[in-house]
Amino acid sequence: MTFCLLLLSVVAVTAAGPAPRALSRAKWPEREPVVALWAWQCLVATVLLCCVTALALAAAAVFGTVRAQLFAPAPPAVAAAYDLSAAPPWTAALTVLLACGAAWTTAVLGRELVDARRRRARARAHLRERVPDLPAGLPAPRGPLLVLEDEYPDAWWMPGSPPRLIVTTGALRRLTDHQVDAVLAHERGHARAHHHWLLHLSTALATGFPRVPLLTHFCDQTHRLVELAADDTASRRCGHMTTALALIELNQHRGVLSCASSHRLLGERVDRLLKPPPRLGRRDRALTTTAAALVPLLPLLIAFAPGLTALP
Repeated sequence: MTFCLLLLSVVAVTAAGPAPRALSRAKWPEREPVVALWAWQCLVATVLLCCVTALALAAAAVFGTVRAQLFAPAPPAVAAAYDLSAAPPWTAALTVLLACGAAWTTAVLGRELVDARRRRARARAHLRERVPDLPAGLPAPRGPLLVLEDEYPDAWWMPGSPPRLIVTTGALRRLTDHQVDAVLAHERGHARAHHHWLLHLSTALATGFPRVPLLTHFCDQTHRLVELAADDTASRRCGHMTTALALIELNQHRGVLSCASSHRLLGERVDRLLKPPPRLGRRDRALTTTAAALVPLLPLLIAFAPGLTALP
């Protein structure tokens, strides 16, 4: 059992430290943002699984009730293979630390979900105030697309029930029909991939654990990669040039081509659309996706290895 805990710690530290730094410096995520998002999620899942399995083993070694419940369906030889009775003294401290980490993770995720719901409710209330009043007898608009009378060019997707795609009349005046299609395709790409859930998860973990490199990189890269993925969705439907021009026209008043850090991503997106990077081949994409999916299996393999070897 001690060897399992040490090995789980090594895997967790590797996935939380060197691995995210190497992935954030790699060039291929710019070419395949969807695969890169999957790789980041697999790294986070690996660390969480390491912590959960280590918590289960450590708690089973410290508390007899947990041990009885955890190994109730297993043969006696499986429980003996873990040698839980010979747990070192630091196992109790590790159990408390991991339990506190699990409770804090649950708290920050719950807080993010509650805050997101409140922000969404305030945004919907503000949206209802901006929607023009209709003559009596006409039903309120129920479709996913809502046009606001506003000179400020903007478009965004508001998740919820029902989800809404909002575009202002300023954007419709500034953009051509093909560019409007590109903007709508971009926002639909966010909606179909449920990027808002991924953004909530990455933001909550980075806020709750700001000193963990994996989670800070995960938050930064998620906000970047979801935009690149949505750009790819729009460019496949409407073309790279049309999508780039729509992005410039919609954000020109915000300084899209400036060097400010807040606008650097917009400039990167425009450059990427005007000079599309070479995509990974189908085989390389499949190998990368499969390799990323196998990484979270390491904690499970480490945790179940002693029990599997004890089976006849």
